[in-house]
Amino acid sequence: MKVLYATQATATGGRTGSAATADGALKVDLVTPKELGGPGGAGNNPEQLFAAGYSACFLGALKFVAGQQKIKVADDSTVTADVGIGARDDGQGFGLDVALTIKLPGLERAVAEDLVQRAHVVCPYSHATKGSLDVRLTVA
Repeated sequence: MKVLYATQATATGGRTGSAATADGALKVDLVTPKELGGPGGAGNNPEQLFAAGYSACFLGALKFVAGQQKIKVADDSTVTADVGIGARDDGQGFGLDVALTIKLPGLERAVAEDLVQRAHVVCPYSHATKGSLDVRLTVA
């Protein structure tokens, strides 16, 4: 694979600490949610960051595949990622539960569903999780 862009981020303190990119463009305080035994409160957690990254990436993939077919994706189109974490059924650690809800106003449902399936192949997040996560896709 020819890498077209690369970035670097470093976390300190684990789930309750901080993370920042090497270029200084992103710096977040990390706080473990109460549901996972942490203090909760101000700050973010890895699941929120994953949800934000996946939703943005998937929308980008949708625009890419739509552009290949000369289909206009409305500016108010959205992808919402719901990400959950919990103990895996095999008892060996933790896993993620992911669902994407895609809103493509102005497109016929069949066209939107086809674009979503094509985007799921193109999106690097979808590719990276293939075989390890059952990502549920819903066209709203």
